[in-house]
Amino acid sequence: MDNNTTKDSNWLASLEMKPFLQEAWHASGFKTPTLIQERAVPLILEGKDVIAESPTGTGKTMAYLLPLLHKIDTDKKNAQAIVLTPSHELAMQIFQTVQQWTKDSDIRSASIIGGTNINRQVDNLKKHPHIIVATTGRLIELIKMKKIKMHEVKTIVVDEFDVLIAQEHVDNLKSIIKTTLKERQIAFFSATLSESTEEIGKELMKEPEIIQIKKDEYAPSKTEHMYILCEEREKIDILRKIIRSGDVKALAFINDGNKIPEIAEKLKYKALDVDVLTAESTKNERKEALKRFRMGKFPLLIATDVAARGLDIEGLTHVIHWDVPRYAKQYTHRSGRTGRMGAFGTVITIVTNREESFLKKIAKELNITVKKKKLYKGEITDAK
Repeated sequence: MDNNTTKDSNWLASLEMKPFLQEAWHASGFKTPTLIQERAVPLILEGKDVIAESPTGTGKTMAYLLPLLHKIDTDKKNAQAIVLTPSHELAMQIFQTVQQWTKDSDIRSASIIGGTNINRQVDNLKKHPHIIVATTGRLIELIKMKKIKMHEVKTIVVDEFDVLIAQEHVDNLKSIIKTTLKERQIAFFSATLSESTEEIGKELMKEPEIIQIKKDEYAPSKTEHMYILCEEREKIDILRKIIRSGDVKALAFINDGNKIPEIAEKLKYKALDVDVLTAESTKNERKEALKRFRMGKFPLLIATDVAARGLDIEGLTHVIHWDVPRYAKQYTHRSGRTGRMGAFGTVITIVTNREESFLKKIAKELNITVKKKKLYKGEITDAK
């Protein structure tokens, strides 16, 4: 047994994790816990309320799922844990992870999301799931229908909480939490802390433990940041050439979702297979686009920030900013989709002369080096 496996075994054993979780950990190929896992798991196991901030791609999902799944009592029929998310895609992503990690246990799970058949979800609730992954609107609907006994829920995790405590969501979040008993445990997880986090935390939590892990606490990033300068009208061609420059699996971000259909059509006209992810796409369209993209059926997915929120796409080689992000936090969220968990990744921003100075300002704020590049004979090279 190598040293990594020994440390891995010792960590899980020291936390007295249930055997099925230890086996699933080994089967998943994890070596050692990430910083957020190392700090958050013991606190959640102890029953503490937690507010956790850790960069994108650092293993936050398992930081709360491990203790959540460990604490499930399968002899009971009631729902004991709920994970709340701001989007359908993130809910399904987490639900699939729950299914993967519980397949060798008696834990039952369910997903509760809007835009799907509510009767089917009611039927699923009759199977008495122990853990539910949900979006807030549909969960409130089912609570009002008295299909979920919230007073039996022991733990609520809010993933991407900085979105769910935004003005348009916070009342839903408060309503859900207040349907549970005061002995409940609450955990907030996100890549960034919002200014209102502490205020909401004090209102809903019991002396929460604050975990803040900054990017510089991790090993140096293997993500390369670069930009290509061009005229606005040349952006379509630049994007096409980036995708054609090698073995690329890219997510491109557009600030204005209304532009996406036109951009996609122009790229398709130039014989580039693409799909889109917008807030206006139907649930089935979004699901199908993500499925095909994950399977490698096409090299480019174009999205808005809202539509791509919280998505974890394995093997994503490039993040492309068609538009310069409006602020540094947005650049961080987008760029964190590639180079996850120590993998290599490339972030390319396509800028006009007017946008170049703003990108440099963001880079300075984030303390990253963004290299100027150009496309030459189908390859990305240093710009002289």
